[in-house]
Amino acid sequence: MVLIFFFVALSFLLSFCSCGDPIYLGHDCPDTIPLFGSNSTYQSNLNTLLSSLSSNATSNSNNAYSNATIGQSTDAVYGLYYCTGYVTRDVCSNCVNFGARDILQHCPNRKTSYIWYDECMLRYSDQSFFSTVSDSPSFNLYNPNNISDPIRFNELLGDTMNDTATEAASNLERFSIKEANFTNNQTLYCMAQCSPDLSGNECNICLVGAIADQLSSFSGLQGGRVLNPSCNIRFEMYCFFPVKALRPTLHAPPPPSDRTTSPENEGKSWRKIVAIVVPVAVAGLILFSVLWYCFLIRKRKQDLSKEKGGNRIKNAESLQFDFSEVLSATNNFADVNKIGEGGFGEVFKGKLPNGQEIAVKRLSRDSRQGAKEFKNEVVLVAKLQHRNLVRLLGFCLEGEEKILIYEFVPNKSLDYFLFDPENCVQLDWQSRYKIIGGIARGLLYLHEDSRLRIIHRDLKASNILLDREMNPQISDFGTARIFGVDQTQAKTNRIIGTHGYMPPEYVIHGQFSVKSDVFSYGLLVLEIVSGKKNSSFYQTDSVQTLMSHAWSYWNAGTAFELVDPIMRENCSQSEIMRCIHIGLLCVQENVAARPTMASVVLMLNSYSVTLPLPSQPAFFVQSRMESDQSNSRTIPLSVNGLSISVLESR
Repeated sequence: MVLIFFFVALSFLLSFCSCGDPIYLGHDCPDTIPLFGSNSTYQSNLNTLLSSLSSNATSNSNNAYSNATIGQSTDAVYGLYYCTGYVTRDVCSNCVNFGARDILQHCPNRKTSYIWYDECMLRYSDQSFFSTVSDSPSFNLYNPNNISDPIRFNELLGDTMNDTATEAASNLERFSIKEANFTNNQTLYCMAQCSPDLSGNECNICLVGAIADQLSSFSGLQGGRVLNPSCNIRFEMYCFFPVKALRPTLHAPPPPSDRTTSPENEGKSWRKIVAIVVPVAVAGLILFSVLWYCFLIRKRKQDLSKEKGGNRIKNAESLQFDFSEVLSATNNFADVNKIGEGGFGEVFKGKLPNGQEIAVKRLSRDSRQGAKEFKNEVVLVAKLQHRNLVRLLGFCLEGEEKILIYEFVPNKSLDYFLFDPENCVQLDWQSRYKIIGGIARGLLYLHEDSRLRIIHRDLKASNILLDREMNPQISDFGTARIFGVDQTQAKTNRIIGTHGYMPPEYVIHGQFSVKSDVFSYGLLVLEIVSGKKNSSFYQTDSVQTLMSHAWSYWNAGTAFELVDPIMRENCSQSEIMRCIHIGLLCVQENVAARPTMASVVLMLNSYSVTLPLPSQPAFFVQSRMESDQSNSRTIPLSVNGLSISVLESR
């Protein structure tokens, strides 16, 4: 009774507070070049567009969604807004009016911009995007509290969110909210919404992608939301919307018939209905129970098979390409199609008969990667499905040929942009911050959310590929290792990886764990912020590493001096300082002091999380390492890495 009164009171207060500023969630201003100039035709058209959207939000009786186009040709501006399905008309109008002003403050002179509030979403572009699914840019918000019994909760969350998405895609409002009981005193609340200009099928595609991201990123948490331009989803363990917004679970009874029926005849009718319906219902229930039991038994056997046979290639026939297909796709490995080269061989761009572009990784015959490593990479990558991991399409094994076929990623690798004096200008802070967050989510999936716990062991800028929207994809799993469910660390006598990116406990003692990847990630974050390559310090007379260089600035209180000069004037200083802080936490010499990737993701997305102070990072003092190695064993290191990862477009 108290809870009911609380939610009713909350709804009442929300309706009263419609005059306040909307709750800001985030924005994105893609790096569109050139920017529009002040007093330009484009700016005039944009101002007219935003004014039109504000007017529609205020004057229209049904103001939950509106779009507009102003101007023609290269000066045309396309824009829309849609309000969260449960807000009132006044709240929607207030949010759109506020957003139309606020977006210009967040994204000055940008031809494409997005802004999200709790109450509405607004976007505009110089390219038409109406009735088109846009799942990028995308970002996540988290409730950092953990849930009890995460396995059972994840099953409930997946089922409920899928039901919510199905309902949202099937109604004209493209919006749905649902609730489900988790325990006797805990209820799960879910929301799914699409931009109303999408078709039902397009809405479903967008929501399915968001749910996949949600399930991989929010495992074990009490709440979270995924926001992208075309759709958004949210779940919480508290009711975040007015109670009256919930649709009734049962249809209303039909109106009474005009005919009058005697009690005697009415009783006979009901007895007939019961005599027919009850046996049918019982039979249906028994049949459903039998089928469901068989399904569970079959699923359990499949799961056991996967757990016991984790190193076997599953459905190899469906992934295997004929060598003739590979030759045709790459024009016999023509030099003009060669886009990369590394320690294990070459990479070629190709095209399948259906027009799909591919990246073909051809391992050299004298490569150190034998059948075991090749099989390892195929098995691992084929099982991994995440937006921040490169997608394996198949492989080819014929004679001495060992070939991997990947989805082509057009924007090459991160190092191509980050460390090049000309290309680095294409990476503004917003792009770099998105890359830092994407890599973190990809590693979190590998460490905690995939079917198997996977340690990458060779994370570096050249192994981060960038798609068309500059979203990062972790690649090159030739050196990765599978861990058991309860396994936390392992030891090896064969040290493989890239010098400078490996943590001290791995280089010196051969010990590796998820914290090994955390160390590499921290170093990569410092490279992204500074624009400096870690190995560049070894080419000078300085005894410093990038880590010690960053630590010196941090101790002196001048950490902002570490930032790449090309973006110091146009960046979020608080975001940059937080990333430097997180990077230093990840490269601490004490393994236990380094955060997990789950903690890193929370640190990046929630400013309410207080960051601990970092201790002195691992400096990799050469004399110490040589001393330790001379007393134990020879540790071979690879300066250039072990695999191809630079996928270039031509």
